[in-house]
Amino acid sequence: MNHLSSTDASFLHLETPETPMHVGSLMLFELPEGYQGDYYEDVKAMVAKRRHLGGIFNRKLAQMPFDLADPVWIADDDIDLDYHVRHVSLRKPGSMEQLEQLVARLHSTLLDRSRPLWELYVIEGLETGQVASYTKAHHSGIDGKAGVELAKVFYDTTPALREVRPPRAVRAGNAYQLGVAELLMAAASNAVSQYVKVVKTLPKAVRAVVAAGRIVASRKRRKGERALSLRLAPKSIFNVSITNQRSYSTMSVPLNDIKALGKRVGGTVNTVVMAMCGGALRRFLIERDLLPTKSLIAGVPVSLRTADDDSMNNQVSAIRVDLATDLKSTAERFKAIHASSEAAKAVVSELKPVLGIDVPITGAPWLMSGLATLFGRSNLASRIPAVANVAISNVPGLPMTLYMAGARMLHYYPVSIPYHGMGLNITVQSYDGKLEFGITACRRVLSQEESHELIRHLRATLEDIRALDSVAEAAPAEPANAAVAATVAASEAQTPAPARKAPARRPGAAPKAAATAAPSARRGRAAKTSLRVVTSEPEPRNSAVTAATKRAR
Repeated sequence: MNHLSSTDASFLHLETPETPMHVGSLMLFELPEGYQGDYYEDVKAMVAKRRHLGGIFNRKLAQMPFDLADPVWIADDDIDLDYHVRHVSLRKPGSMEQLEQLVARLHSTLLDRSRPLWELYVIEGLETGQVASYTKAHHSGIDGKAGVELAKVFYDTTPALREVRPPRAVRAGNAYQLGVAELLMAAASNAVSQYVKVVKTLPKAVRAVVAAGRIVASRKRRKGERALSLRLAPKSIFNVSITNQRSYSTMSVPLNDIKALGKRVGGTVNTVVMAMCGGALRRFLIERDLLPTKSLIAGVPVSLRTADDDSMNNQVSAIRVDLATDLKSTAERFKAIHASSEAAKAVVSELKPVLGIDVPITGAPWLMSGLATLFGRSNLASRIPAVANVAISNVPGLPMTLYMAGARMLHYYPVSIPYHGMGLNITVQSYDGKLEFGITACRRVLSQEESHELIRHLRATLEDIRALDSVAEAAPAEPANAAVAATVAASEAQTPAPARKAPARRPGAAPKAAATAAPSARRGRAAKTSLRVVTSEPEPRNSAVTAATKRAR
């Protein structure tokens, strides 16, 4: 048996009928030219040969008596592949929109806890002639990084299927059912060992907390720069109790373009993704006169996993990133998001020794499950302050082209988890030179049509950032160093522009710019103007919202 960590088990305890806690992927494949076989049967045969390479495919849960402790993983040698590997056909015409609707429905159903917690669907009938595959696995056994490692089990880097070593034969008579006494002894032993680790880690944890507090306290801001946001998030349409109904949409952009854009504008791929999401959400809410006066906050998972760790479990924490949706300027929003993200990651980096601690809680299953049910069905999520408004995740993927059962994978879209109080999840995953977006939401929070609308806003915001890049390149160069800057400033101060009486103008006519203004001042105003005119997003139609937005700016 294998014990679940507290983090792994929490995904089981927090699961309710309205909030399935599994993650998934939607993949599009191109079949080999002239292929005449049965792709579903080929996939099922490949899974049968390789499922022993990934522990999640061959283990199931054993619950503790009276839910006194977290469950454990035990081996399941009786796998029904016809249940886990399924076939679905789209009705005509088989559009991408129909595929996304199907994935939304498949993603809304709970996994059977009496079996290994995974399913794979082969989906045919696409009008393009391609084949799709949707997979889902419970988050208790896998996180985003582990999911990428798992992909290496089932996928190949060439059309030819690689040979794998067959599983070892199970000795007859070894199968057994864990008894109550054995389960309780295992739970007690695991709890003791975890408490010992907690005690040993305390000195390191104290140092980590002090270091993180020092970073927050000593963070200096330049004039006009936004502070590291420690406040609660404003209430929005996304912060409500949700149902199990889902909407889903996808988008793909070239990864190298995003990398180059981030460098030119002054950020990272993650900054560009966050800025796209912040701008898109701002547009979406403005069109509905629902934009909060304060900025939206994103809850962003961060991996605690080391580079050489390929274990199939969860090693993840989260940070909060200010999306700066109260700022109209794309340039200012981009800078604010980058500063917020980098500051939050610096704090989490210091807190890693604390965040990785496993703290056992006696009776955690029934306590956490009861609280999760109460939280959802009492509609508390709509009444209490929000910690974050939306979940945004950026998962590093595999850079090479993959094949499954001989078919070439064209796209690898993530499908993730919305939850009570955070009904919208935007997850991004890199694959084969592309950045693949997957928007998963409660259908009552974001309908299927609105999900596609948000995709359009993401594309429009990306163009705003590209326009910002063009403006930045056209802006005049600044002095190379502080000495030059001081010299220029001193010379301008000694030679002020001659005063001139402003000419009279007709009523209603716009004032003319002073022709004798200092050249450097004109350049400064031009640069300032060029950085502001970078977006043409709609203004709030409601006058009250307009006034509130102006006060926020």
